[in-house]
Amino acid sequence: MATPSLAMIPSGYKASKVYSVLPESGVGDFDFTRATTATRVNSSGLIEEMAINVPRLEYPLIDGVVNGCPSLLLEPQRTNLITDSQTFTGTLSEVNRQSNSADIVDPFGTNTAFKFTVLTSGADANTRITNSISITEFSISIYVNGLAGQKFELFLARDSYSQIFSTKEVLSGGWQRIELNGTFSTSSTTVVIGLEFGFTSDDSVAGQEYYLTGLQLEQGSYPTSYIPTNGSSVTRNAETCNGAGNADTFNDSEGVLMAEISALVDDGTYRYISISDGTANNRILIRYVAGVSNTVGLLAIVGGVEQATLPYEVNSILDNNKVLIKYKQNDYSLWVNGFEVDTDTNGIVPSENTLDRLNFANSDGSTFPFYGKTKQIQYYNSALTDSELEKISSWTSFSDMANGQQYSII
Repeated sequence: MATPSLAMIPSGYKASKVYSVLPESGVGDFDFTRATTATRVNSSGLIEEMAINVPRLEYPLIDGVVNGCPSLLLEPQRTNLITDSQTFTGTLSEVNRQSNSADIVDPFGTNTAFKFTVLTSGADANTRITNSISITEFSISIYVNGLAGQKFELFLARDSYSQIFSTKEVLSGGWQRIELNGTFSTSSTTVVIGLEFGFTSDDSVAGQEYYLTGLQLEQGSYPTSYIPTNGSSVTRNAETCNGAGNADTFNDSEGVLMAEISALVDDGTYRYISISDGTANNRILIRYVAGVSNTVGLLAIVGGVEQATLPYEVNSILDNNKVLIKYKQNDYSLWVNGFEVDTDTNGIVPSENTLDRLNFANSDGSTFPFYGKTKQIQYYNSALTDSELEKISSWTSFSDMANGQQYSII
């Protein structure tokens, strides 16, 4: 089996750098930037704040337990518009609130979650938080803990209650993040966040206890990692991860690039992982394809001319998928999860000493940035055989596939 000339498996990092395990010279390391702090789920399953420019290796949680190896998490800029995300400053009604609860560990490893004891059943079994925020497209999320089977509803409404979005969850018995997104027909200067205990007035919830923390309201179509606030809104800046390799790393005439990746959202937006010369004229890349749902693909541009474009629809880009592209003169192919899914036998390759960098973005390092989770990157400087390509892009075992897809094994 061939050895990759560049391999990144999220493990080593420092400020401004994501290490690749190959080549050992360090030429394959990525330059990383993020001008603010950010949070991740660490190996203990707790939310941990990472310093400015420190990459985030996020561990997968299945049923509240870390299960599997970490992924490199890259996200766009977002702002938590809630000014006190763990103290729930606002107008609260009809519920007993106890702060700094000491009888349960919260997702941050502390004992500071708020404990809400419901005093009455029926329509009064709720609380409201009113904020003066102008927003149309939104994502709201909160961490909730309660006994298995207890009911919780999260909603967001305009101040007139003329438009309401809501989601209902039956609690699992541990901490879970409840999420809701939508778009108001017009911007509202005041929004009302509703925390409902029970789904209907017939639900008997008096005396039930709920633990809440980590309230987040973002302008965007999907929720991102938690952004803590304490007295004012807080912005987490976008991340970049680029510049791995050099002209000696990549073979212009033939090669293979494989990425095990999952998207943050299926929003029909281009997301690129590219090898290139830094210009739009010469680039070969793996991408999420814009304008269509759950589609990955290959794109090759040589001398400013498109040579191959191969799309393929997967079950979900939110799952981990092993996406592999092979390029060679008149021999381009796309492999997904162990299967060759498309080919193009009519396309040239770049001239000698052209490809010299690998970016989590387009060739310029900024447009079409890859936002998502990456479990590994491998680059081979030869085209390899079909049996090798199958092996590289396949799951090595049932448990490997289950962990990769974040399935629960029962």
